[in-house]
Parts: sequence; C-alpha cells; structure tokens
Amino acid sequence: MKKIIIWVMLVMSMCQISANMPTEVFNSYPTVYAIGNEYQIIVSVKKSTLMWVEVNGRNYYDDSNGILRSESPTHILKVPMAELDKAKKYTICYREIVGERLPYFNKTTELKKISFNFRPVQGDNIKIYSIADAHNRVETPVAAGKFWGDDLDLLILNGDIPDDGRKIEHFVTIHKIAGNITKGEIPVIYSRGNHDMRGKFAEKLSEHSPTQNGNSYFTFRVGALWGIVLDCGEDKPDTNVEYGNTIACHEFRLRQTEFLKQVIANAENEYKQNGVKYKLVVSHVPFSQVPNPPFNIEQDIYREWCKLLRDEVKPHLMISGHKHRQYVILEKSENDHLGQPCPVVVGSHPSNDFYRGTAMEFAPTSVEVLFTDDKKTVLEKYQFPIK
Repeated sequence: MKKIIIWVMLVMSMCQISANMPTEVFNSYPTVYAIGNEYQIIVSVKKSTLMWVEVNGRNYYDDSNGILRSESPTHILKVPMAELDKAKKYTICYREIVGERLPYFNKTTELKKISFNFRPVQGDNIKIYSIADAHNRVETPVAAGKFWGDDLDLLILNGDIPDDGRKIEHFVTIHKIAGNITKGEIPVIYSRGNHDMRGKFAEKLSEHSPTQNGNSYFTFRVGALWGIVLDCGEDKPDTNVEYGNTIACHEFRLRQTEFLKQVIANAENEYKQNGVKYKLVVSHVPFSQVPNPPFNIEQDIYREWCKLLRDEVKPHLMISGHKHRQYVILEKSENDHLGQPCPVVVGSHPSNDFYRGTAMEFAPTSVEVLFTDDKKTVLEKYQFPIK
C-alpha cells in the first residue's frame, strides 16, 4: 500500500512539472512539428542549454556532428514519426550551461527532465485548426486555435506568424502560439509566409523552424491525412523596389515545380500510400486566385502547379491565408484563375480587436469548414464532398 501511495505521488509530481514549464528557461511548451516521415520537436529557450529528447528509451540529440548545441535559442530534436506514434510520450532532457561555454571543463546544472504525453492523429474524423497572418499577435490567435478544445487533432500555422524577421525574437511567436494551443501533445504543420522573408534574420528562419533538408516545402502524413506544403515566397516580382535586390524567388519556385513532379513520381510512397483517405494542400498564398498588379506574378509556374495537383494528386482541399480575409474559391468559379485542383479556403482575418481563423473536420464523406473567431463563434460554414 505504501509503495502504491509513493508511486501515485510520483506520477502527480511529474504531471505538475509537465503542466508548469520552467519559464526561467523555456519560452513556451515544446511543439511537435510533422514533416516528411519524422517529427521535429522544437523547444524555444531563454538560456544556453544542452538538450535531447528521450523516446522509448532512446535519446535523440540536438547536436552538430556530435557536439551538443547550446548557443542557439531554438532546439530542434528530430524523431522518427513511427517511434513517437508508438510511444505516445516523450521526455525533454536538458542541462543549463553555467557561466560561459569553455574549451575545457565546462560546468552545467544537474540533468533535468520534463515528460509529455503525445496523441498522434488517428481515426477517420480529423479535427484541424488553421492560423495564418498572426503578425506577432499571440493571445487572440491562441484563443481562436482552441476552438476544438481537447478534440483538436492537428494545428496548422500557415505563414506570417511573425510580422517579419527583423529580430530573432519574432520567431518565438511561432512556437508560443503552437505551444500554448497544443501543450506539446499533438502534431503541428508549419508553412512559411511572405512576411517571414523580410528582415536581416529572415535567412536564419530555417534554424528556428521545421524544414526538410533546409527546404520550406515538403510533404507530410499524419494518420489518414496526407498533405503537401508549398511555399510561394514573396508576392511581388523579385525586382520590386520593396525588396532592394534581396529576393530570388523565381528559381525557388522552379525548384518546387521539380519537387512536385518528384512527389508525383513517388506517388505510391506519398498520396497513394495505404490508409491515405484525405489529401490537403497548405500554401500561405492562394496562388490560383485571380491576381491584381503587382501581385500577378509567375502565372505560368502557378498554372503548372495547379495542373499537376489537379491531374495527379487530386487533393480534397487547399488552405491558405495571406489575404487577411475569409472566403472560399470553388473550381471553375470567376476567381479560379488558373484551374485550381480543389476548393481553396482563404481563412484568416487578423485585427487589433479580434482574430479569425479556420476550423476543419475531415470525415469519410465530406470535409466541413468553419470560419471562427477568438470567442469560438462560428461565422460561416461550408461543406465539401470527399470523392
């Protein structure tokens, strides 16, 4: 009986630690980003720390060729998706550097651990919330993102979460929003926006956010849902005076065309995998929409993207932001400029007084889309068939 009481007290203690992150070290809860066939657990910190994550008795380190990293404010811990899905829990392990990191005889604090439960996407009904265009806001996007409560299965952060890259601290907004909504317990998809490309630290965003081999475009598979993240980059020509010769997005988009073709060539291991029931395109910019100058760029490239997606991938839905409005564009409607492959949901409306995002629920016969606000009010509702 005494042993049982001690065990219960130990479990309660661990739960309390997990619920109360040490704010003198951590900026937010960890976030489990899904990318390719792995999870990238990202932890934003305030101090020089050494860090790894323990899953099923194995350690996955944040290291640089065997050197534990301590001087970055962002730790990225890569774990095979299958391992964390099976374990359904993970433990963040860390030591703080005491004083300055030295060539010899470094001093660190004792090893500290914080454990988290993890719930992978499961079943045929998948509840998703999408946030875009937060522009450094945290409180109202977080309130909106809690629309599904504990039933949320997947969070999407779809670009322009920071306002720009003038400061490294702006990138913390990404992980604060994700961490405050998910508490590190469910997967998150992150997509870059055009504002994320601006400022002297924008080139370092890949060091503080999930990427696949450094690329901000990738595919993912969570449960019955397969998705592809496409990154349009900036929204005006590379030569626009606004950018001052700092942008080379044309070639970047051409690389994504080749990437999309590679995904199609590998369809059996991508969207045609066993168990895939739903297919989603995530893009900050709704690239198929009728544009206006100076935003009417790369029409040939975007037309080819639409054709490849429409003829081969056949997605059920595309979710975007960028426009600071909420509306739906249907195939062959007057706003379908390039032959879009599916309904396009443009679903974010930021304001100084409120924030509005998009809730989605994928089910065997249809996907329901709800435009909601930070008070959990449903503003508009749409339903599209799953074919």
